[in-house]
Amino acid sequence: MPDYKSLTKDELRQEQKELMEAYRNYQAMGLTLDMSRGKPGTDQLSVSNGLLDAITSRDWDDDNNHSLRYLNYGLLTGIDECKEIFAALLDVPMDNVIVCGNSSLNQMFDYITQCMLTGSDGTPWKDQGEIKFICPSPGYDRHFAICEYYGIKMIPVAMNDEGPDMNAVETLIQDPSVKGMFCVPKYSNPTGVTYSHNTVERIAAMEPAAKDFRIIWDNAYIVHDLTSKGDVLDNIFESLHRYGHDDMVIEFTSTSKISFPGAGVAALAASDRNIQIIKNRLKYQTIGYDKLNQYRHVKFYKNVDGLKNYMRLHRNILGPKFKIVLYEFEHKLGGYNIAKWSNPKGGYFINLDVYPGTAKRVWELCRDAGVTLTNAGATYPYGIDPEDKNLRIAPSYPPVDELLTATKLLCLCVKIAATEKLLEEPEEEE
Repeated sequence: MPDYKSLTKDELRQEQKELMEAYRNYQAMGLTLDMSRGKPGTDQLSVSNGLLDAITSRDWDDDNNHSLRYLNYGLLTGIDECKEIFAALLDVPMDNVIVCGNSSLNQMFDYITQCMLTGSDGTPWKDQGEIKFICPSPGYDRHFAICEYYGIKMIPVAMNDEGPDMNAVETLIQDPSVKGMFCVPKYSNPTGVTYSHNTVERIAAMEPAAKDFRIIWDNAYIVHDLTSKGDVLDNIFESLHRYGHDDMVIEFTSTSKISFPGAGVAALAASDRNIQIIKNRLKYQTIGYDKLNQYRHVKFYKNVDGLKNYMRLHRNILGPKFKIVLYEFEHKLGGYNIAKWSNPKGGYFINLDVYPGTAKRVWELCRDAGVTLTNAGATYPYGIDPEDKNLRIAPSYPPVDELLTATKLLCLCVKIAATEKLLEEPEEEE
């Protein structure tokens, strides 16, 4: 396997010719394969089929004799049995949990809306001039979309092996117009990094110039391990309490990648003060969330241990898929000096950095041969990857045979794009 950077122009042209012959063979196959968003595959969805039978037409009263057919009007913070599961999952008291509808993204959007219109705890953000948010990058495109919708200026901060670059974060928060930060603290989307103890401590200890600064702690992959010994994330609320900063974080999670993507249950956790502020907003926003769906999940999982047991079934499906992609990357791209990738212990993504200046071209080549990837640039604010090198790879959706084909084609496209770019570069003078 040649180091592409060591090849002469003639050698690169010959390599490219052979690669393009293989690429045309893939094009002739008429593929329609999807490795874009982190969608659960049909094999994962089958694990949760029993959820559809968890309650019946004779089973609508919860353990506290609440008739849940009616109590969609009421129990604003969710039924106790479901709050117990999320409280145990997030390791917080039940009183600090609100169980919501099916979407944690919806709850994050609603919380930012609250901050814009009435404030996180005081003056509305919209009345304070330009508002900025710290966005660890590469990161989650839907977080960025919320900011873009409200015209919040996004400031990218590099991710490293321990989380966001905290030196940069600690400098940025001295600006009072910086009102918050998005975080995916465990198995970050897309890098797979879990924030280290040191990073969590530094976040908890921060003293932002903006007293209404808030962190969106999107703990989407809290139990999404790919190995029997996954990463351990510090409890952010315990760390915050030691520094007297209990109100700085709002934590979100959901079962969207545990049960069904569009019919799961979302929850948030926050300090006493933040819970009260959010409840005051919710009583105007909704009569109540879907308690029947909450109860369905309780009946199916029983408790937090039951939920974690089901995640082992997901792990047994996802783990081999990740291994397929990583094996192909190592054997098709390793040693060529044109790409590097993450090897996460959990989550839904593999972070692939291709040769700088070629991510969009790789995306195009894959598209034109029938493989859909998440758009190049999507992992950066405004869709602008400054080096045009990052791609988010999602192994979960395709069946194993399709995943193998898609990954082989992806590796081929990475090589083609690299040879094209290297041929454009001037030869070094001896």
